[in-house]
Amino acid sequence: MRDAIVILSELDYRGVALTLDVHHLDPYSPRHEVECQEIRRLLADRGMACVIETGARFLLNPRRKHYPSLLCNQAAAAKRLDFYYRAIDTAAAIGATTIALWSGHDFDGVGADEGMDRLVRGLEMVLRRAEDVGIDVAFEPEPGMFVESLPQYDVLRARIDSERFGLALDLGHILVTQECEPAEAVRRYRADLLTVTIEDMKRGIHRHLPFGEGDMEVGPILLALEEIGYRGLLIVELSRESAEAPTQAARAMHYLANVGKNLGWADS
Repeated sequence: MRDAIVILSELDYRGVALTLDVHHLDPYSPRHEVECQEIRRLLADRGMACVIETGARFLLNPRRKHYPSLLCNQAAAAKRLDFYYRAIDTAAAIGATTIALWSGHDFDGVGADEGMDRLVRGLEMVLRRAEDVGIDVAFEPEPGMFVESLPQYDVLRARIDSERFGLALDLGHILVTQECEPAEAVRRYRADLLTVTIEDMKRGIHRHLPFGEGDMEVGPILLALEEIGYRGLLIVELSRESAEAPTQAARAMHYLANVGKNLGWADS
C-alpha cells in the first residue's frame, strides 16, 4: 500500500482510494493504529487526498464473498456494521474525508420492502457514527446488488436524512445498467456527488477495462465534471489489472491527460 501511494503520486495522481483488506490497513490488525499514523504521514508528505473503500471481498468472511451485508439478520448485519464503524474511524485517523460503501446482497431473501427497511436502519446507524467524527458516507449503486441503479439510489436517498450522505458514482456502472449516459448522470446528480469513479466498460457488461477498450466516452464526462464544478476525487478503478498496476496507472493518467489536451485544457 505504501508503495502504491508513492507510485501514484510520482505519476501525478493527487488522491487515492484505499480499500481496507487483509493486506491494506486491516482494521482488525493489532498494528492498525500504528499503520494509520504511518499512512497519514505518507499521504500528507505526498499531498494526496484519500477516500476509504469498503468493498473487500473476503475480509469479513473468508468463504463467502461480500458476506454479511446490512440486509442480513441482526446478528450477521452487526458484523458489517462494526466494519463500517472501523472504516469511519480509519478515515478520521488517516485524514480521509469519505468512506464509500454499497448495499450488498439480499442474502436472506427478505425481498424489496424489508430489504430496504433493513438497509435504511443500518445506514442510519453508520451515519450517526460518521456525523460524530465528520466523515461523509458515499453510497455506490453496484450492478447485481440489492441497490444497483440510480433510480434505486433515489428511493434510498429519499429515506436518509443526513447531510453526510451522498453518491459514489461509478460511471462504468452507468454503461452496465444503461439508465442514462454517464455525462448525464454527472449533471443530474451534481448535488449528491461525493466521489466519482471512472474506467472503461462495454455496455451491459460489468467488467472494468483500461481506457480505450470499451464504450466509455471520457471527453463528455470531463466536460460535465468541469461544468458542475466538481472538486472531489476522480478515481480510476482497474481492479482486474492489478498484476500490472504501475503500467496501467501510468497509461490511465496518460490517457486522461490526452483527453484533457484535446479539450483545450492547457494544464492537463
